[in-house]
Amino acid sequence: MRIHFIAIGGSAMHNMAIALHKKGFNITGSDDVIFEPSISRLAKYGLLPEKEGWYPENITADLDAVILGMHARADNPELLRAQELGIKIYSYPEYIYEHSKNKLRVVIGGSHGKTTITSMILHVLKSTGKDFDYLVGAQLEGFDTMVKLTDEAPVIVIEGDEYLSSAIDRRPKFHLYKANIGVISGIAWDHINVFPTFDNYIDQFRLFIETIQPGGKLIYCQSDAVLNAVVTTDHSSIEKLPYGLPNHNIKYGITNIIADSKEYPLQVFGDHNLLNMEAARLVCESLGVKADDFYKSISTFKGAARRLELIGTTENASFFKDFAHSPSKLKATIHAVKTQFPDRKLIACIELHTFSSLNKDFLSEYAGAMDEADIALVFIDKKTFEQKKMTPYAAETVKDAFLRNDLTFYNDPADLLKYLEKIEMTGKNLLMMSSGNFGGINLPDLSKKIF
Repeated sequence: MRIHFIAIGGSAMHNMAIALHKKGFNITGSDDVIFEPSISRLAKYGLLPEKEGWYPENITADLDAVILGMHARADNPELLRAQELGIKIYSYPEYIYEHSKNKLRVVIGGSHGKTTITSMILHVLKSTGKDFDYLVGAQLEGFDTMVKLTDEAPVIVIEGDEYLSSAIDRRPKFHLYKANIGVISGIAWDHINVFPTFDNYIDQFRLFIETIQPGGKLIYCQSDAVLNAVVTTDHSSIEKLPYGLPNHNIKYGITNIIADSKEYPLQVFGDHNLLNMEAARLVCESLGVKADDFYKSISTFKGAARRLELIGTTENASFFKDFAHSPSKLKATIHAVKTQFPDRKLIACIELHTFSSLNKDFLSEYAGAMDEADIALVFIDKKTFEQKKMTPYAAETVKDAFLRNDLTFYNDPADLLKYLEKIEMTGKNLLMMSSGNFGGINLPDLSKKIF
């Protein structure tokens, strides 16, 4: 098979290109900009384009297929050439489905926790010797790539994003997988640029439930009121398995799961992670993993990349970074750290970076999201407004939206860094949250300075 990737540098795209290369396919690709770690990973397998840019001559009639990434626009010259030649064009979720039509498909959906739930499932399946394919949105310890595609594995575990599939396919990705086992972790409005109303956003999850195949299962978080209402009004002929918080305790800063009179210490913490774990447990149980084997395996799970990742620590202080950026993720992450370390003051900093989080009409969704933090900081790199061609707003607008007058607002990374470097960390935790990079602040270097 000869397959060309348009926008090969994307997170899922470059990993899928490597996976198909490992299967023996002839893979080529292009992109107008590629960053690390995609550059190094593609180069390792001889798949890095010689030069950046779009070149219609890359598209030839002997190609079996083109896989189109979300980064490419509808007027992409390579896409136009493929359409002109009548070559089969897939979005990556379409291709994943084509690959897995004869497998049992587990699809993890929800506004938050998708990557962690998927990662937990993969960790347990690997620990218990199961054979499986996968697609996950973060690099995991013990896994070479974020995508594995084989002919032999009977199961594929897919992180199911609700964002659009490609510039020419406006369906949410998770609708295309046609799950046999579907998971929804919760529903909290996101992607306002694509789903302008909350009702429109909720509809995507209703449609996802309808795509679960006859005889399949829906595993869902019953403590999410919006999700519960969606499931209650659904009449699909599938099995519905609710989950909630498992029995647990916290001793000496360690969270322990209690099951069948046994305690299993965890390396992760927070209610959101305990809920994620229950979703993973029900999936693994459906795939033949016994409860005791699950708990023993999950005890060694260290978390997905950038999810409450420990950057530095001392006996009485810790520094975490987290991918949280939406209101629900922000609130859950802050609550997790405060609950785990109730005697420490928490300095929490959120970078508003995504289109939704920067949208002035959406900003009020953050009301109360940082209430549990002792010191609340909000950072928006002034360059981000310029790059996204959005009108900047004042600190008072941010304070009003978060309903917190003592919140401190920064729009220059140098000013934020100057503040952070002066923190006396004894008896405190620092939590930095963003899907961006805080204007280039090097967090490991910052950790060395404050500890």
